[in-house]
Amino acid sequence: MEFPLRRANGSIDVIRAWRAEHSHHRLPLKGGIRYSPQVNQDEVTALATLMTFKCAIVDVPFGGAKGAVQIDTSTCTDDEIERLTRRYTHELVKKNFIGPALDVPAPDFGTGSREMAWIADTYVQLRPNQIDALGCVTGKPVDEGGIHGRTEATGRGVFFALREVCRLGLTPGIEGKRVVVQGFGKVGYWVARFCDEAGARIVGLAERDGAIAAPGGLDLEQVKQHRDATGSLLHFAGADTLSRSADVLELDCDVLIPAALEGQITASNADRIRARIVVEGANGPTTPEADEILHAKGILVVPDIYANAGGVIVSYFEWLKNLSHVGFGRLEKRYQESAYGRLLSTIESATGTTISADERRAVIRGADELTVVNSGLEEIMAVAYAEIRDTLLRRPEIRSMRMAAMVNAINKVARSYLSMGVFP
Repeated sequence: MEFPLRRANGSIDVIRAWRAEHSHHRLPLKGGIRYSPQVNQDEVTALATLMTFKCAIVDVPFGGAKGAVQIDTSTCTDDEIERLTRRYTHELVKKNFIGPALDVPAPDFGTGSREMAWIADTYVQLRPNQIDALGCVTGKPVDEGGIHGRTEATGRGVFFALREVCRLGLTPGIEGKRVVVQGFGKVGYWVARFCDEAGARIVGLAERDGAIAAPGGLDLEQVKQHRDATGSLLHFAGADTLSRSADVLELDCDVLIPAALEGQITASNADRIRARIVVEGANGPTTPEADEILHAKGILVVPDIYANAGGVIVSYFEWLKNLSHVGFGRLEKRYQESAYGRLLSTIESATGTTISADERRAVIRGADELTVVNSGLEEIMAVAYAEIRDTLLRRPEIRSMRMAAMVNAINKVARSYLSMGVFP
């Protein structure tokens, strides 16, 4: 689609935008909206295809879709971004490409909760009698129908994927592992933080303008404070500064997490990768040629199509919340706390012991929305990994986690179409 955008200086730009839908074996469809000056139709359709398989791998009942607007937001005012977002939403509504039962967008590169709130508000105005209208988009602010835990969901999902992989093979667990993360934004910061909290040693971090490395480990909060104060990771005290972001990929480490842009590990640098595990936090960070080189070197690659599915999983939870009009944990939290309290009182009476107030509060605490969301995300990532690993072990002709994940996804989509009677 194309539509005009009046700039603050009075000039008019013609904006190109897309929404691609790949598979309707499950409805609604799901996929983010990215704002980027480099985006094109081929990229959007490819990403819509990947969304179909990503949802299938983690058993989220959506088909795949993707949206994009060809715009450099750094050249736009907030008012211009809002107007183009609302106009894009109008076009989607007019063409029947958005709705809680049809197609549910989400944030992606260049967009966030602000843009999702504008989309939801525009849709509600155009569909005022639709009771489930807020379910037309996910990734919204919590006070506009969003859900707790969505911001960090992709990073937390990457962490859960790594934790499942580290249960076997290497010394079990994440504690003590040397981790390098390329990217310190929506995904990279959170996965680095969760790894740090689990006892890993963050030995390298990178952003677009360069990287920092410290074999002894980086203090993540101090790095964040430095980045917030200076606008860059570079020249952090106690760390070596690397001039190129890609240099961090070649550091000696146990786990490498490319969580920035696509095409970072290529045939030209794959042979210099020294990590034992690569967990793809970004979409398509490893080229097919590089994937073959890493496999030949015995490096385990955890594919993006599984590893970064945390965002769509928690978006699914947000969509369910919007349809049910009640937050997770709101109905049962007090009952759980009361039941746990009675149980502890029974234990005290039977044993003659007294449980301290702090211990009592820790035990009887009911599940709030964030607790339920994180628990559901953990369960889904663990089950999906077990299915991928089972396929990998059962079928010797399948040589990688990526291939096993794709086999599982394609089989699930095919079974869905067969059940509907689409194929004989």
